[in-house]
Amino acid sequence: MRHPKLVEFEKRLKKLFDEVDAYLEERYGGLYPLHPARAETGSTSNPEHDGLFNVGASFSPGFGSSLGKGYVIQVEMITLAPVHEEKREAILQDAASRIEELLGVYFPERTLQVDRDGTVFKIHGNLSLGSL
Repeated sequence: MRHPKLVEFEKRLKKLFDEVDAYLEERYGGLYPLHPARAETGSTSNPEHDGLFNVGASFSPGFGSSLGKGYVIQVEMITLAPVHEEKREAILQDAASRIEELLGVYFPERTLQVDRDGTVFKIHGNLSLGSL
């Protein structure tokens, strides 16, 4: 059984990532050809399954991290074309900036921020679920 507040938090986080996915598709979607098995942008009911980008995050308990626990941001580019590391990094930084802008919209009751944690970006701050 999952904590109902965690379910609600992750539902809002998914909506935020879908908005960032659309933002990235609009800005960078035409830079690289889609993987042959990938659907065109907007052609499925879930942005995770279409277009060049898949934006999400995985929870990390933060062991060995200076920032502690948080959600490690993942931005996948679904293409067979080579993507130069400089371009990948620029897109990741743009995505992290957009995510940080939207955190206050989707989570106005929390203090959350995005910072680099080693080689990744992480959403961290008030992740408390409180009581039922």
